[in-house]
Amino acid sequence: LGSVGPTQAGDEADGALAEAYSAQLQALIDGGVDALLLESFRSVELLQGVLRAIARLDTDLPVIAHMSLNQDSGSWNVPPEQLVDLGAREGAHVVGINCCAPWDAEDFIDAAAATPQVGGGEELVSGGSSSFDAYTRGDSLFLLSAMPNAGGFQHIGNRFMTRVNPEYMGQLGRRLSQRGAQLIGGCCEIHPAHVWEMNNFLNSRTIWAPGASGLVEAAGAQQPGSPSTRQPARQPARQPAGDDLKRGNGTFSRKLMDGDFAISVEMLPSRGTAPKLLQTKVDFVRELATSGLADAIDITDGSRGIPLIPPGDFIRLLREGLGWTAQTGDDIEWIAHFTARDLNVMGIQSRLVGYWMNRIRNAIFITGDPPKMAPTYPPSTGVFDLGSVDMIRLAQTHLNAGVDFGGQPLGKQPDPRTHFTIGTGFEPEALDGVRELEKLQRKLAAGADYVMTQPAFRWQPLEILASVRDSVPVLIGVLILRSLEHALRIRDVPGVVVPDDVVTRMGAHADLQDQTRVGQEISAEQIRHIRAAGWSGLYLMSPGSHAPITDVLRAGLQ
Repeated sequence: LGSVGPTQAGDEADGALAEAYSAQLQALIDGGVDALLLESFRSVELLQGVLRAIARLDTDLPVIAHMSLNQDSGSWNVPPEQLVDLGAREGAHVVGINCCAPWDAEDFIDAAAATPQVGGGEELVSGGSSSFDAYTRGDSLFLLSAMPNAGGFQHIGNRFMTRVNPEYMGQLGRRLSQRGAQLIGGCCEIHPAHVWEMNNFLNSRTIWAPGASGLVEAAGAQQPGSPSTRQPARQPARQPAGDDLKRGNGTFSRKLMDGDFAISVEMLPSRGTAPKLLQTKVDFVRELATSGLADAIDITDGSRGIPLIPPGDFIRLLREGLGWTAQTGDDIEWIAHFTARDLNVMGIQSRLVGYWMNRIRNAIFITGDPPKMAPTYPPSTGVFDLGSVDMIRLAQTHLNAGVDFGGQPLGKQPDPRTHFTIGTGFEPEALDGVRELEKLQRKLAAGADYVMTQPAFRWQPLEILASVRDSVPVLIGVLILRSLEHALRIRDVPGVVVPDDVVTRMGAHADLQDQTRVGQEISAEQIRHIRAAGWSGLYLMSPGSHAPITDVLRAGLQ
């Protein structure tokens, strides 16, 4: 690509533009560039003038036209639709955005992809030495591009920090591709490590194409020399399992399907080999199941980037300690958290089939905390072959329809279907609530049966769920605070807001036992409010200790 930038003033007349740019443009063309990249323009008029100067050179090189757009209080300095229209009128082959925050790049692609001039992106396949060989001016194909910067520091919790590490950029590259971008890169503070991760995510990416019969490779992502198409997968032989079958997965699933108030309690698996800790957890599960206060226990999957025992293995250990077998059945339903972080597509499929064969019928699919959260494991990287939306869709439209991710039957028996109850997560306090809700709607369209929220200490942020709560069960997260210090630490966790009145209430007591009591009282009050407000259930968390859970549930449910 031959890079061309704006002039310092940015307001030259057409006559001056030809003189200013002719030598540079001709040098790039004579030097053999595959395409011309106009980048970092801020003036529509200047960009238009340069495009016209290129047209006067009568070159058949493809032209990529980028502007450095940004949103101020939700309003673009130049609307994406205006840039797309300019590119279409002035002969650009690709229009895009560069040197902007990553989230602005996503918004630009969303807006630009909806314009009538854009189309045919799924047809982009490299045909020779240049990915642009097939395109000349006048083609109907019109492509989009995004090359954001690192976005500077963001206010996350009570700290200023950046979340734009290489892993973030890898995920961003995949999201931009899924939303319609065909040329993806980076600008300021995007380094080789970031670009490498973007390359890895795109080359390993498989997406589920709605309406297709199986996995489809990302357009243009195949390796050199590999075929650009793959054999179509077999169509699912049956309709995916519905509520009638999922109702039999356990008390929790039955209550969800019947509209009854459902309760799940979170448990962290063991990290090491201590038998005493395992026995403590076995005893707690027995106590909770006997009490009848909860319908399910959900087992986390490497939360905070810590290598805990995988949920499926931990459920097996708990069952052995409890003496629960296939013959006796379980006294409580198990929910296995499942992150997209640790396994590739084949590993995800294998683990899910293993879960089913081991009588684990309920899974909640989440993206997963990045490995970089665990400072003692610096070499660790995330896989993220699939996102949470992809995993939900594949579990429902493939495994729950009796075929694997490649479309092959799961067995020769008359009905080889799994019938997983499928859950997903939601952050009411997300920095971008609209985007979080849009992602949730895609999860629901993919086949999620229920939603569990992050801890909610305020009720106003839950109002964003008003549009979905009548169509899907929503369980509100309740976190039991142990102390003032715990409340302040949780306050710094992105996605969780502990209000000032909660901190003040905890801090009114100097004694640790009194703070613990107040934390439990707050949780019981939250439970009563959740029931009174008509939510479908709750998701109770007590990190560090299971001791207060039964008392809090009794107090909140009375």
